[in-house]
Parts: sequence; C-alpha cells; structure tokens
Amino acid sequence: MSNDSRREVGIGMIGYKFMGKAHSHAYRDLPFFFDPQVVPRLRVIAGRDDQGVQAAALKMGWQSFETDWRKLLERKDVDVIDIVTPNNTHAEMAMAAAKAGKHIICEKPLAMSLDEAQKMVQAVEEAGVVHMICHNYRFAPAVQLAKQLIESGKLGRIYHIRATYLQDWIMDPSFPLSWRLRKDTTGTGALGDIGAHIIDLARFLIGEFTEVTGMMETFIRERPIGEMNGGLSATSSGNEMGTVDVDDASAFLARFDNGALGVFEATRFAGGNRNGNRFEINGEKGSIRWDLENMNLLRVYFSDDEPGLQGFRTINCTEETHPYAGAYWPSGHIIGYEHTFINLFSEFMNGIAEGRSPNPNFYDGFRNQAVLAAVEQSVRDKSWARVQS
Repeated sequence: MSNDSRREVGIGMIGYKFMGKAHSHAYRDLPFFFDPQVVPRLRVIAGRDDQGVQAAALKMGWQSFETDWRKLLERKDVDVIDIVTPNNTHAEMAMAAAKAGKHIICEKPLAMSLDEAQKMVQAVEEAGVVHMICHNYRFAPAVQLAKQLIESGKLGRIYHIRATYLQDWIMDPSFPLSWRLRKDTTGTGALGDIGAHIIDLARFLIGEFTEVTGMMETFIRERPIGEMNGGLSATSSGNEMGTVDVDDASAFLARFDNGALGVFEATRFAGGNRNGNRFEINGEKGSIRWDLENMNLLRVYFSDDEPGLQGFRTINCTEETHPYAGAYWPSGHIIGYEHTFINLFSEFMNGIAEGRSPNPNFYDGFRNQAVLAAVEQSVRDKSWARVQS
C-alpha cells in the first residue's frame, strides 16, 4: 500500500500495442525518476480484442480492461484519456473525452485532416481540459540542449534546417497492407507517420512554416491484406491483395517565418535505416547535428572557435546540467527511447496539477497538421502551398 500523499490521477488508455507499451512504461517509471506534482495510476485500458487487451492489461500493470472505449469516459476514477489508436479514431475519441471533462494525451498525427484537428482544438478549448500530443522526440536531452543553444543566440540567425526520417521496414513487397498503409485509417503514409515528427522538431527548434512544395511516391502499390501485431511487425490474413493508397516516401522544401530554408525527407524505403531521425541546423555563428539512433549525442560547431581547432565537437548530453538528464544516472550513463516518453509525461502530470496544457499540445498538433495538409496540396497542385496559421 502506497503512503504517497500526492494526488492520484487515474489514467484510461485506448489502445494497447506499440504506443500502448511505450506509454504504459512511462506512467509506471515516471514517479521513480521524477517528482511530479500528481501521480499517474493505471486504472483501465481498452481494446477491441478481449483476449489481447486482457493480456496487455496483465503484462503492463493496468488494474482493469474494457472492450468498449466509451466506458472509460463514464468512470469517475479516470481523469485522463490516453489515445494510442489508429489515426482515424483520434478525433471522435478526443472530442468525446473532452465533453466528458477528461484531460487528454493523443498520439501523432493529431487527426486525419486540418478540419478534424480544428474541431479537436475547439473541443478541448470549450471543455477547459489539459491536452498534449505525444511528439516525444522533443524530450531527448540533446534536442532540449539544441533548443537552448538556438534560443540563447549561440548559433545566431538560423539559415537552414535539413531533416530526415528514414526507415526500411516495409521494403519487402510481402509486408502486409496494415492500417499504417491504408488511407482510410492513417490519412497519409510516411508523411504523417514519420514526417510529422521532423515537422514538429523543426517547429520546436526553428519556428513556424510559411510555405512548402513537395513530392510523394508509392513504390509498391499492392500488398497482401493483414494487420499490425505490435511494434512495426504485421501478419497477413491470407492471399487476398489490396491497394496501397498512401505514400511510401515524401520529400519537400520549406520556408520559415524567420527566413530560414528547410529540406525534409520521410521514407520507409531507405534500406539499412532502421529509425534514422536526423537533423542538421546551420546558423551564422555555428551548426548543430542530431541523430536519434545516437540520441544522447549532440554535435556542435561554433565559428568563433580558435582557428586550427574548429570543427564539430560531440557533447554527451548526460550531465546533470543537461535538460532532464539529472533525473537519471551519472554522467555518461546513457538513456534511451523510452525516457523521451517519461520526460514528456512528467510535463503532462505537472500540467494537470497546474491546470495548463504543456507544449506540445493540440495547438501544436493543429499547426503540424497544417504543414502536412500544405505538403499534400503542393503535391496535388505541383506548386508551392501556403501553410495555414
């Protein structure tokens, strides 16, 4: 029995596979590493498959489970609805949760369209609930340090950002046509699935997008029909084939409000790149580089270093002075992917305690959706497209 006197926040999660595992782990480990003002409690998890959700509840430490997500909204011991389901369900679930007075955290992208995202923003505004969107890569200590360097003027005026998110998990033509490859459930392919992450990092570090122009391609247009298992694996359900109607790869150029130029690429056909989320930012006084697959390291170049000693230095962002790093281990004892979620959830819990919606929230989700929509429009029109503000 816990003797913790802090207020408990009851969590109700909808979905239980890849992101359900990541979120469940974050809730459980959060009070161990941080001292949040309120403490999450894993009350109930929901999923359509009775056996699957029951097994997930047992393994991941949830007190109960449901097969109808609407029942979570009726429970008085649930304060937060956590949405980790396919993209086409986000809007309905979030708006219903807001109407029920529940705080909300939602996986990315926020919605299927800009119109849906706007309605979700309106719903949380009218309900006055706390809301966040789970762009967890912001919360790597090295990315937070990059933000500090840019905001302090260490790089001066920003000229360029070059950002890529490269994966290769669907290159096999026999990989099943699962929800991540169907427009009716995901909205877009690589653009919204992984491109949304580098768009968010660019907004966080550089500022707002002004206009974009892009291209998208689908390399394999038919696949065996199947379903995701968890993680990024899937199983086909037979010999029936279906049409892939989302992009396998997308690339676009961008202009920012501050005059910076951006080059972006998101693909799931870059062989040898398991999870290559990378960016380089160039300014008048220096540059920074980051790679998720070496997420603790930030490479930094300053032009005012002594001649003959100039070049990129590597900072291992595990010092107590680095953002969030002091909550974990001694210097040089690296953290991993799962800790980005713990860091984000620490902000979410404190936001609930203080009645505010920490960034990134639904407003960030809407602006991210505006960039996705502009890229799609530019591809259709074969021209530059303005990003709605």
